[in-house]
Amino acid sequence: MNTYPKSSLKRLLDWLLSVAVAPFALVFVFLGCAAVYLTDGGPVIYKQLRVGLGGKPFTMFKIRTLKRNASDDFSGMRASDPDLLKVGTFLRLWRIDELPQILNILKGDMSWVGPRPERPHIVDQCILDISNYTMRHEVLPGITGLAQIKNPNATPSENSEKLQYDLEYSRRASLGLDLKILWKTLVAIG
Repeated sequence: MNTYPKSSLKRLLDWLLSVAVAPFALVFVFLGCAAVYLTDGGPVIYKQLRVGLGGKPFTMFKIRTLKRNASDDFSGMRASDPDLLKVGTFLRLWRIDELPQILNILKGDMSWVGPRPERPHIVDQCILDISNYTMRHEVLPGITGLAQIKNPNATPSENSEKLQYDLEYSRRASLGLDLKILWKTLVAIG
């Protein structure tokens, strides 16, 4: 078993990066929230239950990018989705909607790098459909990960394909791989 994902080095990287980015992130979070509020009212922060380390649920934070009444599991997955706010498209393009997850990292629910956390009902279905799916919960979920840089447009219906990258990350995780994934994520955004 790879010990890096649960090491104090990885936790230190998460904490230092969060503290370094937080002042800049707060400006973008404020502007993003203001834009959502002005175009669609409140609430502007979206809270959603996700499954994390050890299969334990936690509340993940994002800036809301969908209309308030969007309820479909696949709402916002397509660029032309009518539930996606116009400002939401911009926030997603630049990943500004993800910045409130720095709180999740500081709380210890998430890491900068790891498998993206899924919603409990999707996890339950994947456990039934994919034999080794629970192995992805052996590391903290992340804002970005190997699956996100290898297949950035994957949807929840492609969890089997994403799982292979998540398991590869668990096996190969290291400081060098985390830095490489973070760099490729920044390049993809820019």
